[in-house]
Amino acid sequence: MYCLIIPNYNHTHELEVLLLRLSAYEFSIIMIDDGSKASAKKLFESLVDKVPLLTLIHHSENQGKGAAVQTGLKYAHKLGFEYAIQVDADGQHNLADITSLIALSKQHPDALISGKPVYDESIPKHRYFARFITHFWVYIETLSFQLKDSMCGFRVYPVGQSIELMNKVNLGKRMDFDTEIMVRLYWQGIDVKFLPTKVIYPEFGISHFRAFEDNARISWMHTRLFFGMLFRAPKLIFRHFC
Repeated sequence: MYCLIIPNYNHTHELEVLLLRLSAYEFSIIMIDDGSKASAKKLFESLVDKVPLLTLIHHSENQGKGAAVQTGLKYAHKLGFEYAIQVDADGQHNLADITSLIALSKQHPDALISGKPVYDESIPKHRYFARFITHFWVYIETLSFQLKDSMCGFRVYPVGQSIELMNKVNLGKRMDFDTEIMVRLYWQGIDVKFLPTKVIYPEFGISHFRAFEDNARISWMHTRLFFGMLFRAPKLIFRHFC
């Protein structure tokens, strides 16, 4: 059983269109309002009546994208869903590829399935090149080139394995979450499969990336993962030769 998880902090532009398009898949939609402003909350509440498959969960204050996704995963697990498809609320993702993500998930039922972004000219250049820094560190943290992109938020999570990890480790709650959960699931022996997918930066998109705070948080995450890799290095090396 699949469901959809949407973390949302003040994203309102074309949200109704997004939700109606997702409704065509006939999956339950879990949207987490991550402490949005009052006008956004009002819109979210109005959409519950228009989109019957939508369940809205509120955070009383902003906790971060990672915290919102974790709330969604916990709720999905409580309802008995086996897989959760994460979709961003800002319209970046090609929703037509959900069918392909699900097909890949069914081929590899124990794997984490992730989009591998194919960008157009809308991506800011500094973001495009900054991604390669994280790619470099992830290759070191896994002693592998298998994780081709750890930052894309268009994914299919195996819910049970994700909850198991969340119960053992305090994962990042903001922009560090996507990378950390992928690396740690890989450490647990979970395979990761990638699907090339077009990603755009919408004209009216809102970025919640905070340059100083989030870069510092991501740097600290990579520090922790690096030392975690040292402890796991023999197992990771052995894994590649089995």
